[in-house]
Amino acid sequence: MAQVPLEPTPAGHPARRRQTRKAPPVSTAPTRRRLRLPSFSAQILIALVVGVLLGWLALEIGTGAEGEPNGLTVALATIGSSFVSLLKAVVPPLVFTAIVASIANLRGVANGARLAGQTLLWFAITALVAVAIGIGLGLLLQPGINSGADASAASVPGRTGSWLDFLKGIIPANFLGLTSSGSLQTGADGAVAGVSTAVSFNVLQIIVMALVVGVAALKVGQKAEPFLTFNRSLLAVIQKVLWWIIRLAPIGTLGLIGNAIATYGWGSIAQLGTFTLAIYVGLALVLFVVYPVLLRAHGLSVGRYFRGAWPAIQLAFVSRSSIGTLPVTERVTERNLGVPRAYASFAVPLGSTTKMDGCAAIYPAIAAIFVAQFFGISLGVTDYLLIAFVSVVGSAATAGLTGATVMLTLTLSTLGLPIEGVGLLLAVDPILDMGRTAVNVAGQALVPVIVAKREGILDVEQYESADAEDLFTDDVDDVVDDAAQVGADGAAPVLVGSGGGAEPVASDARR
Repeated sequence: MAQVPLEPTPAGHPARRRQTRKAPPVSTAPTRRRLRLPSFSAQILIALVVGVLLGWLALEIGTGAEGEPNGLTVALATIGSSFVSLLKAVVPPLVFTAIVASIANLRGVANGARLAGQTLLWFAITALVAVAIGIGLGLLLQPGINSGADASAASVPGRTGSWLDFLKGIIPANFLGLTSSGSLQTGADGAVAGVSTAVSFNVLQIIVMALVVGVAALKVGQKAEPFLTFNRSLLAVIQKVLWWIIRLAPIGTLGLIGNAIATYGWGSIAQLGTFTLAIYVGLALVLFVVYPVLLRAHGLSVGRYFRGAWPAIQLAFVSRSSIGTLPVTERVTERNLGVPRAYASFAVPLGSTTKMDGCAAIYPAIAAIFVAQFFGISLGVTDYLLIAFVSVVGSAATAGLTGATVMLTLTLSTLGLPIEGVGLLLAVDPILDMGRTAVNVAGQALVPVIVAKREGILDVEQYESADAEDLFTDDVDDVVDDAAQVGADGAAPVLVGSGGGAEPVASDARR
């Protein structure tokens, strides 16, 4: 046994007993090789292929004697919905703690206000370009005239939008912005068989509450430091949970795309083929032409952007929910695209409610023109300007939820068009919503990148090395580092830029 003496005791201290410790044993057993899994991107691609095959198989099996879905369809739907529910579960605490932490780190109201203003400005610019493309395609392809839709399908949707929705929605109903709803379930004899309840949240209200609490904590000063320390610790725990959930993305993708293939009304595309084509051409122009032009105009690589944002875009496509994809979108924006956490934690949640080039710009523009053409109503220049105005200003009414029915009804009611026209488009809405949500999320990641580059706070090195595997880097220590960077004088080196391309002061600008 090897004898290892301790260090000599300092003078004036009693002598210490010499201790011994065993040398580590040398293992002679053969090393067991661990199974090496494919990369995360490869896992997603494999899941997409397998999901399509399983969805096709479920479609071939068909429904039961009474029209109920088969077991494979139910299994795929359960897997997909469970994954989206897990993502949505972490959204409220993630948004709240991240925004409070970012405000505490900023410690500079002027710089924060400038970033918020630049973010909203670029939200509006990209939405205006998207709605212009939508109007152009609607006039060129004339989807309402070249349609085989049955007029009997026209109906008023269950949810409609109004200009008061934004004002009502921005005021928190309670501290966490949570709302509950209930419904009675009746049996065949009309008797009440049970009661179902559901709890939902409004991200815009959570953002408002987090901003108020964060600013209040700064005003309180030293007495709020224990709260801010607890908030940073809670954020680290939530991010660890999110890390585990994102690891399940391949399984969730398999269920979501499989259920889409087996469930959605693909046969109805024949009746609304021109309308569906117009929507997807518009989405493709925004995603693969407008966004790349903006990136190149700011000296950024287009390929690196899509490589970094790919996990969020593909999840948005299969989940059809900007809110459900929010945790992944925020993660890729920070980890892969080099946007500082203090800024990304504010811009991405805000974008998930107000930045929707697919649902709030392209879709309502083409859909409004479709409804007008279908019912033989002529639109003038003023009407097209109103479509653009509603798309740029009224997009917050969609609230980041699955579907764009609220935004479309807001557009139709503003123009005075028949709201019943929404019912004509519901058959293909799930298919369209996949592409719309993917473009929404791509824009929600794009604008923070552009603003960060213009303000000189983008970690260009991290952006150029974008990789999906960076999502799984453990960032608990980074949260602690953020707190440590806030000096005794309250200055935070996280976001410092002059707006003209100045370099970040902090050595780790991405954080």
